[in-house]
Amino acid sequence: MFKMLLKITAMMLSLCLFGTACSAPIKNEAPEQTAVSTDESKKGTDSAMEKTNETPRVRLTLEDGGIIEMELYPEIAPLSCELFLKGVESGYYDGKVFHRAIPGFMIQGGSKSGTGIGGMDEAIKGEFASNGFNNTLKHERGVLSLARTNDPNSASGQFFIMHEASPHLDGNYAAFGKVTSGMEYVDEIAQMPTTGYPSDELIEKPVIESIIIIED
Repeated sequence: MFKMLLKITAMMLSLCLFGTACSAPIKNEAPEQTAVSTDESKKGTDSAMEKTNETPRVRLTLEDGGIIEMELYPEIAPLSCELFLKGVESGYYDGKVFHRAIPGFMIQGGSKSGTGIGGMDEAIKGEFASNGFNNTLKHERGVLSLARTNDPNSASGQFFIMHEASPHLDGNYAAFGKVTSGMEYVDEIAQMPTTGYPSDELIEKPVIESIIIIED
């Protein structure tokens, strides 16, 4: 009887481990942007590497009225923050869309085409561990990070917001900020219908009316 109980316990444990390993394979899909052959390979300026103690805050307003507020961390990822703020100040993000969503993973937006292709006219060094940069911000729920192609130095403005934690992105993508309010809108977008794997393109794409810097 004791041996039978041991056998049943072992089987249950093996099933739990198997279930855990197979429960979220979709999270292995990276939030990449499609590569384009343009001047977007230009790197950011060295002056952006100067760290600051300031914490910029931005407000993303959706065309339907939803508001997502975020804070940025230049002390963690200065180049990434500078690139994103350039897009904000220039109005680049106004009228862009969230084009991709995977529930339990992330929502992605900011492409020039609205389909995941292209970004702003410069690309920056990837600020993450596998690219030789010490970035300690983990990809937890609400964290803001930059999308890229297979080239580690190709981020050019597309960004994604984590719907749930995805540790496999830590050290491989440049996290640089976090949502401080409005996660309910991230939740809504993450649950919207998509074309499914592999593109996970949203069928109806929420429009970003504007992103502005919040002035104190």
